[in-house]
Parts: sequence; structure tokens; C-alpha cells
Amino acid sequence: MLTGSTYDGWVTASTDGTTRRVLLAAPRGYCAGVDRAVVAVEKALELHGAPVYVRKEIVHNKYVVQTLSERGAVFVEETDQVPEGALVIFSAHGVSPAVHAQAEARGLRTIDATCPLVTKVHREAVRFARDDVDILLIGHQGHEEVEGTAGEAPEHVQLVDGPDDVDKVTVRDPERVVWLSQTTLSVDETMETVRRLRERFPALQDPPSDDICYATQNRQVAVKKIAPEADLVIVVGSANSSNSVRLVEVALDHGARAARRVDRAAELQDAWLEGVSTVGVTSGASVPEILVRDVLDWLAARGFGDVHEVRTAEEDLLFSLPRELRPARTAGR
Repeated sequence: MLTGSTYDGWVTASTDGTTRRVLLAAPRGYCAGVDRAVVAVEKALELHGAPVYVRKEIVHNKYVVQTLSERGAVFVEETDQVPEGALVIFSAHGVSPAVHAQAEARGLRTIDATCPLVTKVHREAVRFARDDVDILLIGHQGHEEVEGTAGEAPEHVQLVDGPDDVDKVTVRDPERVVWLSQTTLSVDETMETVRRLRERFPALQDPPSDDICYATQNRQVAVKKIAPEADLVIVVGSANSSNSVRLVEVALDHGARAARRVDRAAELQDAWLEGVSTVGVTSGASVPEILVRDVLDWLAARGFGDVHEVRTAEEDLLFSLPRELRPARTAGR
């Protein structure tokens, strides 16, 4: 249970006279795209029954994947592992046109749960490729979102995996080059990569709108707010969650003495609290709030029961479900 109130100023002592406190970052946890994708699997199971196949992890969170598996979702790596004619859901990270074609060739019924913000980046890639512009895609090698975006225009896309990759970039025409990015990156690192790219290619175009997800940015801003006051920042999120891993880096870069990522409270260690008076807590965009509450309960049991929420933004964005899962309209309406 939360104690204390919304955090509106740095507190040096908690209400019981001790110096132990928790700064709880907000926003945190589920973003609109993740919520849409998870609900899509739940709704598909409700409508069609088990099994429902999902290509890759629907979102990058162990708890979510395990919970959906227990309800009848079957997670596979590729569409050729799905029985012909079965129902398959594409994850929030998006897929390339080649994956859609493979599913069609196998007669699979498909539901595309790609986050609409990722779809926006796909459309940008298609548009710039159509204009024969070289596309520098800032992102991490092997990440599913990067593979999906690059697959939209493989002849025009070149991956730039961080600032250190910039010197390796080659383009056909320095006057016709644009950058796009994976949506879950660190804002700071991405901007540093763009800065270095622009030093090499002064005519580098920006994308028509910010590619980095609003939720990724908001969670990083909240962590930057609490990090200078935190002896330890705990980030709840899975190891393959890019935005969760970035939150650890952001915390350390902005003043936290230490930062740890855990999937759940059972991974926390008492030794981490030695000499600690202020703990910051946040969670990645694919993390359900129940996992954060478990961490807060664990901390409260060790004297960190004074919790102050540090809110830096309000989020009210909602995405509609994939059309295959929306209620059918009544005839004549």
C-alpha cells in the first residue's frame, strides 16, 4: 500500500521520523501500445478459444508472456511453427512485409497487434524509400522492431547501432539522407547519434515527427527527476525490454548512486539496501503495475514504507483494438 502523497518537493525525512523513503516515478509501466497488444491476445482467446498463436513475445515481459501462456497463448518464433489455417497474432513490435507474406502463404488467419507508433515509423520508411532516399535507422541490431522496420525497405535502410556506429555509415548521396529510429531508445543517446550523423551529413533530414515513443520519453524524464536524489533506483522490467534497460542507463547517467533492473520482487536483494536512504522505483512500458506493487511491498517490509509519487507527465492516450477484435457493427447503423 502507498503511504505519503504526491511528491511535490524533496523530503529529507519520512513521516515516521526515519530517513528511509521511496520516490515512485510516474508515468511508469504499461503504455497504450502494450495495453492494446496484451488485450488483443486476451480478447482473441476469449473469442476463439485456445490455442491462439503469437509470433515472438507479444511484449517484452516474462510475467506477461507466462500469464498469457497459462491462458492458452502459444508463443512461437516464426510463422512456420504455426499450424496451417490457425490464428496468429503479430506482436507489438511489428513485422516486415515478408512475414505477412509468409503467413498468407500458409493460410494463417492473422491479427496485427503492432503498436500504432511503430506502424507510423514503418510508413515513414516506405515513403522515404519510394522517394529513393537513404534511410539511417537508429536502433539495436537484432531487435524485433528494427527487423520489422528495416524489412519495409531493405534496399534503402542502413542500421546505425548507436553513436559508435556512425563512422561506418556510407550513403549514395549525402544530400538525400534521413534518419528514423527504434521507438524504445534512450532519447539522449539517440540525439547524440543524430548529432554525429549530422556532422558527417549536414543535409541529414529529420523524420516528419518524433519517432521515439511518447511513453519511452515520459518514463525517462520521470527517472531523470528522481535519479539525483536516489541512492538506488530499481527498474522493474525484463532483460530483453529495450526501454527498461535504457531506464537503468538513464538513472545512472543522471545521478543515481546505483541502479538495478529486476523482473520481479523475488530478485531483489537485501544487500542492495546497505547505506541506502532513498530508493527510486519505476518500470518499463511493458510491465504490469502488480509487479511494481510487489516491489513496493518488499521495500515496505524493510522500512521503506514512505512512498512519494514523482509525476512529470499525464498520459491519457488509448489505441483501439485491431479491427478483427472490434465488435461488429449492427446492420443499418
